Amino acid sequence: MVDRSNAPSVVVLGSINMDLVAHCKTLPRPGQTLTADSFSEIPGGKGANQAVAASRAGARVSMIGRLGQDAFATRLRQGLQEDQVNVDAIQESVGPSGVALINVAEDGENQIVVVPGANGCLTRQDVEQFSQLIAEADVLLLQLEIPMDCVLHAIGIAKNCKTRVILDTAPVPDHWSEELFDVDLICPNETEAAALTGLPVETTKQAETAARTLRQFGARAVAITLGSSGTLLHDGMSTTLVEPFETDSVDATAAGDAFAGAVAVHWVESGSLPAAIRFGNAAGSLAASRTGAQPSLPKRAEIDMKHLK
Repeated sequence: MVDRSNAPSVVVLGSINMDLVAHCKTLPRPGQTLTADSFSEIPGGKGANQAVAASRAGARVSMIGRLGQDAFATRLRQGLQEDQVNVDAIQESVGPSGVALINVAEDGENQIVVVPGANGCLTRQDVEQFSQLIAEADVLLLQLEIPMDCVLHAIGIAKNCKTRVILDTAPVPDHWSEELFDVDLICPNETEAAALTGLPVETTKQAETAARTLRQFGARAVAITLGSSGTLLHDGMSTTLVEPFETDSVDATAAGDAFAGAVAVHWVESGSLPAAIRFGNAAGSLAASRTGAQPSLPKRAEIDMKHLK
């Protein structure tokens, strides 16, 4: 096992799901029934994906979350441990673990429906119980597949302890407060940025306007991922379009999670957010070129090779 005693420390608070994945030629339209080409059960959940992504990118990772009392729970916990994720802060809830129903088309586009299960049982008290983990971390990674109260409480703890916070805004909630944006980096994709700001995000110029709006909401830096157009980074002083890496996309399910985990690691290592975004783009492009959530997440040597091209 690799010695990570001096590696960046990342804590992930988030969801753990079993992804139930159907591969289809196209995505179904409303009311349409399609026959899938294949089906698989793959460990996922945005929180767990980002924990694995950060670990494979070289960080020391601990995860705070909940699993149910079903067969999925054992497989999901073991999978995280195999990727050197500390699972001591993952607790058990009565009932099922979270699942995600995913359709993936031949061109890599996907549809996802999440059933929270145990993830919905995560509480503010759970976050408080493991507040020392957050306090001692270099970075706290957050997403929105868990109760909002947990996310907001974690942001408050991290702020008081001066722990850097990265927020992935998926899925976009129906309602939110300004405290949600009190983070060091917010990284929506173009669809999420449009939903959060109420602005169109179909061009780079529109993405820049949306990024400035998210900064006004309170985020100290904004990185809007634009797929094949790269990532637009705005930190209040400058706006940069960080170029993408060429890839043959087959499944974009975990590309955003690979991006977030890699950015968290390299931001600590390099001290440069633009450099971290480029590193994240490399990780995301690798993930998009493979099928499945956690199986698609690249290891550090792969990201370095892609990043240095």
